[in-house]
Amino acid sequence: MGPGDLSAALAPLPRESDARLLVGRETFDDAGVFRVADDLALVQTVDFFAPIVDDPYRFGRIAAANALSDVYAMGGEPLTAMNIVAFPEKVLPLGVLTEILRGGQDAVHEAGARIVGGHTVTDDEVKYGLAVTGRVHPDRILSNAQARPGDVLVLTKPIGTGILATASKAGALPAEHGEALYRSMAVLNAVAARAAVAAGARCATDITGFGLLGHARHVAHASRVRITLTIDALPVLPGAREALAAGFVTGGARRNADWVAPEVDWGDVGEEVRALVTDPQTSGGLLVALAPEAVAGFVGAVPGAVVVGSIDAPDGGPILRLR
Repeated sequence: MGPGDLSAALAPLPRESDARLLVGRETFDDAGVFRVADDLALVQTVDFFAPIVDDPYRFGRIAAANALSDVYAMGGEPLTAMNIVAFPEKVLPLGVLTEILRGGQDAVHEAGARIVGGHTVTDDEVKYGLAVTGRVHPDRILSNAQARPGDVLVLTKPIGTGILATASKAGALPAEHGEALYRSMAVLNAVAARAAVAAGARCATDITGFGLLGHARHVAHASRVRITLTIDALPVLPGAREALAAGFVTGGARRNADWVAPEVDWGDVGEEVRALVTDPQTSGGLLVALAPEAVAGFVGAVPGAVVVGSIDAPDGGPILRLR
């Protein structure tokens, strides 16, 4: 669902307070965090979707990496995962499902976690994902609400997955760009999360369905700060600009753009940049807020990490700026 519709659906629901609930839905963080002991909290999340690539194994691995990323975005380590499956058993051979589950299992095992079960339903369309439980020390949670003026923003993966996946579905994506897309989505955010915690970070989010700008908006609101993104610094997947020029824009990007528009100072950026920063991502990177002195060490420890912006105190104007 688009972020605007989701916010509207949640708005009438009462909010319950519990001292053990360290991170709930109020800050639009990537996962919930619940304290079970002074030195231990559980991180819980769920994510599933329809295939964005044709290969069943690759789809399973991408979907699992995407779900696991929510735990990493909170500074946690995954412990267990449960499969969520919708499958048209009368249309597709069960071998397809086996390969999807194999891809998911390989990603979970790479994360050091274990599949402990799951749930299946029959459906007209394949869907797959995970419900994941992880752990984190209550004093080392990465949250949308902990960015501070003076922090530097670092992004750990290039953007453009939604645009490229749309082109791929239309058979218009060159093989080398398809491989680059898969490699990016299949990489776990484990290294980035551990490096962020080691660097003393307190704020991070993973870039997924709401796009780079949408997730930055969550941080700006939760932390009550202003975010400036440096357009020339943004890493973009190979072929994304070409696919965008050919007209491959998702409906999700349009919803994201409409949602953030009232709170953005676009500067003089063109339509290409607007489409890239609102493009819904799958298994995107982490956007991490770091103290300036911690940036060099973090970037050196995380392959592909790039400084993309800064955190400032609010000035009464738009909370998001592109420069």
